[in-house]
Amino acid sequence: MDSSSLKGLLAEHAELETQLADPAVHADQARARKLGRRYAELSPVVRAVHELDSARDDLATATELAEDAEFAAEAEQLSARIPELESKLTELLLPRDPYDGSDVVMEIKSGEGGEESALFAGDLLRMYLRYAERHGWKAEVLDSVESDLGGYKDVTLSIKSKTATVDGVWSRLKFEGGVHRVQRVPATESQGRIHTSASGVLLYPEPEEVEVEVDPNDLRIDVFRSSGPGGQSVNTTDSAVRITHLPTGIVVSCQNEKSQIQNRARALQVLQARLQAIAEEEAAAKASTARRSQVRTVDRSERVRTYNFPENRISDHRVNYKAYNLDQVLDGDLDNVLDALATADREERLAAQSG
Repeated sequence: MDSSSLKGLLAEHAELETQLADPAVHADQARARKLGRRYAELSPVVRAVHELDSARDDLATATELAEDAEFAAEAEQLSARIPELESKLTELLLPRDPYDGSDVVMEIKSGEGGEESALFAGDLLRMYLRYAERHGWKAEVLDSVESDLGGYKDVTLSIKSKTATVDGVWSRLKFEGGVHRVQRVPATESQGRIHTSASGVLLYPEPEEVEVEVDPNDLRIDVFRSSGPGGQSVNTTDSAVRITHLPTGIVVSCQNEKSQIQNRARALQVLQARLQAIAEEEAAAKASTARRSQVRTVDRSERVRTYNFPENRISDHRVNYKAYNLDQVLDGDLDNVLDALATADREERLAAQSG
């Protein structure tokens, strides 16, 4: 990035700082959150620029006084440090995923494997709920269809960070989309044989503002009574809402809020997130942009990760990650595998920029 562009970022950061100091800005929480997120995104860049400028100034001074052995040694140290600072700044200036600070809507669907797949979908749900808990995020199940043995045929949840941050829920979980394969002896298996089944995970960044216009004429909205395990009614009023987007056939249900109005609002928000993801995929395809795609079918052969219970092993096939702490991962200790995915993505973007 040239010096004029860097000056522009520094000026933007200073302007954001001024706006965030204005109490009137915080009367609009959505605006304050958006400004705060951008400020948090630019702050590391600003610190790196100042650090690099300071190191260059110090090097110039030390070079002038290099006849003194102490200054000569300092000049040598600074000469070695400046390329490291330049590399750090280059990395910070890499184009960011615009949704890295966003919250997430996640769907977990059972696939091949029948009841065993549904039980594994339940294991994945617990894993993500525990991970959210470890990070202080708010996780909420919006809708679910349970299986006969207590697993899930389909479950939709919302995961939100409690504060505006540049590296939000999406930045950590965005690579979880795809087919997750499990190898274990099912509870229903009497011969002790290991079975393989799969569940699918789909993720959408949850937009804070309306980015995709939804024509009310394109919607069919049905209301029904909320139901719990086994189908029993848990509400005496028709508060649950099912919205069908007629042009795409997308169906979204929400039954966990207290009122029909709240369920309708949450269902519309989930629908909007899904339509946003579809619109972006279409735009990326038209622009021939290289982009990771999430697996839309739950086929065991199209897996991104394998959970092997007999060996207590987890393997992510995209980055050749392997560890033997599956029990801990299923309890929400996902950071190591997520770090490996994030590192591979960063290296790929650096290579693309230098190439």
